[in-house]
Amino acid sequence: MRTAPISPYRVAIVFPADPERRQKTRLEDSRFARTAAALAEKGIAVEGAPYVFDAVEQLREQLMRVNGVLVWINPIVDGRDRTDLNKVLTDVAGSGVFVSAHPDVIAQMGTKDVLFRTRAMGWGCDTRHYPTFAAMQSELPESLASGEARVLKQARGHSGDGIWKVQLSDQAGTRTIASPQAGVRVRHAKRGSVETTMSLAAFLEQCEPYFSGGDGMIDQIYQRRLPEGMVRCYLVRDRVAGFGEQLVNALYPAEPGRPADSAPQPGARLYYPPTRADFQRLKHKLEREWLDQLCGIVGLEKAQLPILWDVDFLYGAKDADGTDTYILCEINVSSVYPFPDDALGPLAAATLAQIERLG
Repeated sequence: MRTAPISPYRVAIVFPADPERRQKTRLEDSRFARTAAALAEKGIAVEGAPYVFDAVEQLREQLMRVNGVLVWINPIVDGRDRTDLNKVLTDVAGSGVFVSAHPDVIAQMGTKDVLFRTRAMGWGCDTRHYPTFAAMQSELPESLASGEARVLKQARGHSGDGIWKVQLSDQAGTRTIASPQAGVRVRHAKRGSVETTMSLAAFLEQCEPYFSGGDGMIDQIYQRRLPEGMVRCYLVRDRVAGFGEQLVNALYPAEPGRPADSAPQPGARLYYPPTRADFQRLKHKLEREWLDQLCGIVGLEKAQLPILWDVDFLYGAKDADGTDTYILCEINVSSVYPFPDDALGPLAAATLAQIERLG
């Protein structure tokens, strides 16, 4: 039987506590048990740190005693945010403990604002930013005037919440700036949503709460090849460690001539190793071109990239030679799960290397 090497390092995994059992939540019974086992194979002592929103000070005491912290917490749950947790993680990191993903890194690359900031990159598309509700009221009518569908995204969220496909109902007379009374077809990206029709004014009023956090909304042109699926690249730092493919995803349209409410709901995401042949061009572009550009734009070194994160791509228009292009849809940093088993080994190795560097 192979014995794991002995390491003096300890790593805590922060994950949501079972609301029914709270203090009795065990890491080995959670979905992160395999992550813990991969770390243990590197000789790292692993402990669970179940997150309870009203017990952050106890969490702080625990995390101050380890060498590294890996965090899997959704950014917005039950109307709460990560403010208190982020303060604890920032303080812990400031004491010399390695934390991934660090709250500052999440703020720099894990919000929808990165879609606007990187719009000129090879993965970019026609993208606008509305920093205030007044800006959206003024500029969205012009954005819709082309007749093309747009996708509006709140700066922070998950599971499709605050993401809307919007298009003028009347396609005649396009290039005319829409009035507040103009009809628009809208569909929320949250699972179970269907397309509805309302006035532009009503839609805008519905979006006003998204501006309360001061981050604004992003407006991207809808990608017509969305029905061909979404590709998710899972990265350990600056290397792709696996892929996910979801063929039926949020905002998938109904078949032509069929009622809007017949649109299929999102399906399962399937997972693949980083060697999947037809994704190698995307892997090459991401690792050898786009990551350097991303780091330059958001002001990060590659060594500061999260231990585990992912990037969602939709298919863009094909090149003249028929080659696929890819459009950035989202970057996920704060709660990347599930992920391919192929990423477990690289994740554990990168964690060990990081805490060894910190000594």
